[in-house]
Amino acid sequence: MKRILFVLLFAVVGHFTLSAQTDFKKIIINDADIYRNNTVMTVNMDLDFTKFDVNSNRAVLITPYIVKGDSQKALPALGIYGRNRYFYYVRNDQKLTEYEIKEQYIESDVPEYLPYTASVPFENWMSGSELVIERKVYGCCGHLEEEDYCTLDTYRVFNPDFLYVKAPKPEKKERFIEGNAFVDYPVSQTVIYPDYHNNTYELSKIKGTIDSVKLDNDITVTSIFIKGYASPESPYDNNTRLAKGRTESIKEYVLGFYDFERDLIRTDYEPENWEGLREYLVESNLTHKSQIINMIDADMEPDRKEWLIKSKYKDEYKYLLENCYPYLRRTYYRIDYIVRSFTEGDVDHIRELVTTRPQNLSLEEFYLASQGLDPESEVFQEIFDVAVRMYPSDEIANINAANVAMQRGDMQSAQKYINRSGSSPEAIYARGVYAALDGDYSVAASFFQTASALGVEQAKSQLEQLSFLSDN
Repeated sequence: MKRILFVLLFAVVGHFTLSAQTDFKKIIINDADIYRNNTVMTVNMDLDFTKFDVNSNRAVLITPYIVKGDSQKALPALGIYGRNRYFYYVRNDQKLTEYEIKEQYIESDVPEYLPYTASVPFENWMSGSELVIERKVYGCCGHLEEEDYCTLDTYRVFNPDFLYVKAPKPEKKERFIEGNAFVDYPVSQTVIYPDYHNNTYELSKIKGTIDSVKLDNDITVTSIFIKGYASPESPYDNNTRLAKGRTESIKEYVLGFYDFERDLIRTDYEPENWEGLREYLVESNLTHKSQIINMIDADMEPDRKEWLIKSKYKDEYKYLLENCYPYLRRTYYRIDYIVRSFTEGDVDHIRELVTTRPQNLSLEEFYLASQGLDPESEVFQEIFDVAVRMYPSDEIANINAANVAMQRGDMQSAQKYINRSGSSPEAIYARGVYAALDGDYSVAASFFQTASALGVEQAKSQLEQLSFLSDN
């Protein structure tokens, strides 16, 4: 109710803008200034009370406000009391205002010159706000007798025209999803037993990965690749048999659940996973890991290589057999697929995918999802936040994410995205917007001039705005 009343009164009473010095109801105000310093808005002014007086039965409340439209923020007030009115408030323990009072004086003790400074947390609506002074005079029983307003200064800000970039439409949206399963088999066997050891879980990983794309109506599976690995212990010929046979058993398991054509599934196998063993050793703290790695890298028959490690470094071999070899016996799988392309007519479906399956969308489709939305809405901004998470190294994704970050005042994130936005005309323009919002108008002008020369039409109006701000 208080805020609505203030706006109505402001409209009725009117307001006027003051210069560097003015006489507002016998209060001389000098050098009023409102400005932003990082996360706070600060108000400074010098008040001259040499001409000011107040009747003994009156009280004057001076309250600065930061105002924009129907939004406002009251700053600490100054209270000046006539003698009788002061003691009345003291005796009755009353307050002149619901807001904080910065300082209060009996009229006879008011200093001739009083510097005023106050700060409040910056809020986004304060961009382009005004510093308004409210003067209220109270009489007997707290009755409001007079009320006046004036505008002292405007927080002038750069209001950018954010340029969102539409990515080119891809010829095909080819994707893949991959994983590893550690299906266990009885010694020397290649037949799958789903209930054996942890196989229920490991097999469900393969099936779950396939289901995640197979059951999506927007997706067509184009190929499945399965590669089995065996560990280096026992003869190489036997490991070849095991790796090949176990890989085929995984293929048959998959074909038993789905109506895939047999040639859709390609297979390969690695009889002995020496590469995986080497990677494990590099990260390990085993005493003779360097010597074992040298043996792995040596040009010799696999069976001799395994025998030398086993005979020379028995303790390490035993440790590897128990802690590393089980994880060398793995099945790698990869599902390649194509996602259908979406058009302007699919916008509702695209927006749903932004939150459910963003991996199905191209950058061009993220842009389509944003069309028709309020750029300041959470939905609009979330679209480009998700887009840059899906395409973290793409320059267009980073330009658009930088715009969203700047729009909500997150300059730290904006800087990160701008650093990855490349050197296109649109990226140069975005750098100009960043510099202008950061208050570096000369650097911003340089970027806008370059962007304008490269054909970015919006850069011209941004330069005109910078010229106005610099003049004021």
